[in-house]
Amino acid sequence: MTAIAKWFYPVVVLALLWNLMGLFAFWTDVTMTPEQIAAMPAAMQEAYQSRPLWSVLATAAAVLGGTLGTVLLLLRLPLATPLLLVSLLGVVLQDISFALDPAARALIDQTVIILQSLVLLIAVALLYLARTAGQRGWLKTGQSAS
Repeated sequence: MTAIAKWFYPVVVLALLWNLMGLFAFWTDVTMTPEQIAAMPAAMQEAYQSRPLWSVLATAAAVLGGTLGTVLLLLRLPLATPLLLVSLLGVVLQDISFALDPAARALIDQTVIILQSLVLLIAVALLYLARTAGQRGWLKTGQSAS
């Protein structure tokens, strides 16, 4: 195993914080009460209620895969890579669902595009980081040192 770059842990901790924010946002979204939904503007209510289940599941995969993947990356475990791939695929499916849903498309503005682009970029970067960490020998191989 080669020496781990000094920036590795700070970057992964920031990534974990990012994913925890996403997990919190997802939890807040799926636990909204009928009263909270009713308090939304009409267009937002329509977009919220028109989401297909697969879109919600894609978001779950994105945030859960990202959060668990970054925890495992912090622990330097190789399972981080496939979990971060699941996260990236979830983000892509989530973006596709936005593009396919007319109610969601009606709400998309420059801010949403920038934020979703950032989410996608970070998901790609985290998968790249995990793959690079594996290639450089920064991840544990499962063999114990004797």
